[in-house]
Amino acid sequence: MVFFWGRDLSFNRLEGQIPDLESQERLQLLELGKCLSSNPCSKNWYSVHINCGGESVTIGDTTYEADEDSAGAAKFVYWRESWGSSNTGDFWDRPIALNEYKATNVSSIKGQNSELYTTARLSALSLTYYGRCLANGKYTVTLHFAEIVIRDNRSFQSLGKRMFDVYIQGERKLKDFDIRTAAGGVDESWTRKFNASVEDGILEVRFQYAGKGTTAVPRRGSYGPLVSAISFEAKLRGLDLLTGVFTIRQIKAATNNFDVANKIGEGGFGSVYKGTLLDGTVIAVKQLSSKSKQGNREFVNEIGMISGLQHPNLVKLYGCCAEGNQLLLVYEYLENNSLALALFGSDEHRLQIEWPTRQNICIGIAKGLAFLHEESSLKIVHRDMKATNVLLDKKLNPKISDFGLAKLDDEDKTHISTRIAGTIGYMAPEYALWGYLTYKADVYSFGVVALEIVAGKNNMKYRPNEKFVCLLDWALVLQKHGKLMELVDETLNSDFKKDEALRMINVALLCTNPSPALRPTMSAVVSILEDHLDLPEFNLESRSHDDELKFQGLRDKYDEMRSLSESQTLIHSSNTTRRDCSSTTAESS
Repeated sequence: MVFFWGRDLSFNRLEGQIPDLESQERLQLLELGKCLSSNPCSKNWYSVHINCGGESVTIGDTTYEADEDSAGAAKFVYWRESWGSSNTGDFWDRPIALNEYKATNVSSIKGQNSELYTTARLSALSLTYYGRCLANGKYTVTLHFAEIVIRDNRSFQSLGKRMFDVYIQGERKLKDFDIRTAAGGVDESWTRKFNASVEDGILEVRFQYAGKGTTAVPRRGSYGPLVSAISFEAKLRGLDLLTGVFTIRQIKAATNNFDVANKIGEGGFGSVYKGTLLDGTVIAVKQLSSKSKQGNREFVNEIGMISGLQHPNLVKLYGCCAEGNQLLLVYEYLENNSLALALFGSDEHRLQIEWPTRQNICIGIAKGLAFLHEESSLKIVHRDMKATNVLLDKKLNPKISDFGLAKLDDEDKTHISTRIAGTIGYMAPEYALWGYLTYKADVYSFGVVALEIVAGKNNMKYRPNEKFVCLLDWALVLQKHGKLMELVDETLNSDFKKDEALRMINVALLCTNPSPALRPTMSAVVSILEDHLDLPEFNLESRSHDDELKFQGLRDKYDEMRSLSESQTLIHSSNTTRRDCSSTTAESS
C-alpha cells in the first residue's frame, strides 16, 4: 500500500476566485426553506422522539417514531411535519448498499430502554436531524448512543476507534466523541442531555465525522457518526398546552418586582412588563386591574379563549396568576412590540419596514384570523382587531394578541347581539351602530389594518383635509378617481411591487364593504393576497353610493366617541402608552 505523506501542488495552475462559503450556506438554507414550504406547519409541536435507523418503538408513554428513510449518501427527508433529516457522504474503500447506512446490533444490550439500541443510523460524513414546527422556547435535547459496530474482543476488531463531533443549533457540544470510551465499552448505552433554545421553530442536531480514528475496523468503511435515538422536549410544555399557574413570587422575581424599567406597555385595562423566568425564558406579563369589572372579565375571557389555541400567528399564553388582588397573564415575549408602533409610532419606535415584510405581515394576520374564524375547534370573533393588537417577533412575523373582548361565534346563530366594545376607526358599521356582531366585523377591521400597512398611516389620525373622516375615507375617494397608488407609503419610494400593493389595497377596500354579506371570508383573503385567487370585480358606482350613506351615519358616531374619548383622556391623563399609543377603546352597554 502506498502512503502519501505530502502533496506537491506546484504544478496545479489554479485560477478564479475562492468560493464564497457564506453565500453557499445561505443558498443551502434557501433550498431547505423551499423544501419545507411544501409541507407547511399545521400546529406547534412541543416534543419529538426519533428511533434513529429503526422502527417505531413505544417506551412507557413515549413513542419514538420510525426512521427508515434517512439512509443514503445524499438523502434529505423533509416531508414529515415535526422532524426531518439529512445524510451526506460516501464510505471510503468499498461500495456500500443502502441498508448499510443502518447498523444492527449483533448482541443484546441490557438495561432500560434497550429497544432503542437494537439499531442505529450511520453516516460517512454528516448526519443532521432537525425538529421543525416547534413552539419557540427552551428545550431539552436527549441523545442516545451505543457502539454496536466495533467489537470488544481479543481479535483485531477491538482495535477500531470511532470519533465524531456533535453540534446543537450550530454550537459544538461534543468534540472527538468516542461512544465506547464514554459508555465504558461496546454494547453499552450512553445518554446525554443538553439545553437548547428554539427561536424560529427549528431545532438542529448535527453529527459530523471528525476525520480521526480508524476507517477499516472491523471492516473497511467502518467510521463516522453513529446515533441510536434523539428526543426534543419543551421545558414549558405544560404551560404552553394549557394554562400554567404562576405564583406572584415567580412573577415578581421575573419582572424585578414590576420594575418601571421593565414596563413595555400600558393598555386600557392594565400595564405590560417584560420578565425573565429562572430557566431563561423571556415573558411578557399583563397586569390587569382586579378592582375593575372589565379587568376581571378580560382576565377570564383571555384564558378561556386562547389558552388552548396554537397557531404561528397567534400570541401564546403561557399562564396566569390570581393571588390576592393580583390578576396577571403571562405571554411569550415579542421583541418588536406592536405593528402600530412599527408603522406610525414615535421616531424612537418606528421601523423601516420593507415591502416584502409588509406583505408577509398582512398575510400572517389574515392567516391568524382565518384560523380563529374557520379552522379552530372554537370559532372566535376577536372583536378588537387593530394595529396595536398585532405584535411582531424578532423577525417581524405578526401575532394577533389581546383576546379580552373576543366572543365565541355560535354557528347555529346568524349573529351575536352584544354590547359594543372595540376601537374607533376599526369597528364595522353594523356593529358600531347596532351591535350586530359576526366574524365579518373582524374582516372589516382587518381591511382597515391592511390599508394602514400599505399607507404607513394611522386610520383615525390621518386626515388630508377636513373633508375626510379618516384614511379609509380618503382611500375611497382615490379609488373613485383611479389614483389608488397615491396611498402607498412614500417612505418606500419605488421599492415595492406595484401589483402586490394594488392587490392589498383592493383587498382592504373589499373587506371594508359597508355590507357584511359582500365581505370575503378570511381564508379567501389569504388566497387573494397569495395570488391563488382572483380579486372580485368592484362595482364602483354602487360602492360609492353605499359609502356615502355609511359615512353620513358614522361621522356623527365617530364625533360622539371622539368627544367621549377626549374627556376620558383629560381625566386619565396618565395613560400614555407604548402598546396602545394611538387607539381609543369604546364601550357602551
